[in-house]
Amino acid sequence: MSREAADREAVSREAVTRELVPTPVGDTRITLHPAAAPRAVLALGHGAGGGIEARDLVALAAALPARGISVALVEQPWRVAGKRLGPAPKTLDAGWAPVAERLAGAGLPLVVGGRSAGARVACRTGAAAGAVGVVALAFPLHPPGRPEKSRAEELLGSGLPTLVVQSAADPFGGPAEFPELPGTHELVALEYGSHGFEVPKRAPVGQAEVLELITSAVGDWVLGLV
Repeated sequence: MSREAADREAVSREAVTRELVPTPVGDTRITLHPAAAPRAVLALGHGAGGGIEARDLVALAAALPARGISVALVEQPWRVAGKRLGPAPKTLDAGWAPVAERLAGAGLPLVVGGRSAGARVACRTGAAAGAVGVVALAFPLHPPGRPEKSRAEELLGSGLPTLVVQSAADPFGGPAEFPELPGTHELVALEYGSHGFEVPKRAPVGQAEVLELITSAVGDWVLGLV
């Protein structure tokens, strides 16, 4: 890492703030990675079996503030309370909506999103919260091995411009399995990576390269939207 990059990282760490927000289903925690001169806020939720330490969320929080996009990583109440598995969709939505509404009222364009279950929550609640777009990372199109149990309606019905970033090897649905998307939606297909965007050692590209593709695609799309 260069001295300049190390200095930026140190400043970013110092600027990070954490805040608990009351919701009807418990406290949600926002970890905000602010941009020095923000043009937008990107709020990202986590999946049903993990938290904001997911590699794609960490990479976005590290890379996008330098491009003028503040990143708010949002931990659902069940994670804040130390539970291991997420609750039903209605409970997830109830834990997310007040946070999205709070961030939307900050005076900057708000883009909501998340990975896996967090992407589903963003699709279901983004329009009502006043967001201008949705970023869906590793959208779980269907349960593994159950393509007949499609969740495409949530994605297609987001009511907002939506960016989908999907890996070819995702057992919850690869890019080729997605239905035709409306003109407001865009699909970025990654040739390598799992549901968690983990790149196998035998792949001709490395983990850092795939994460850079994700952060570049998301950053470009958000800035093009706002």
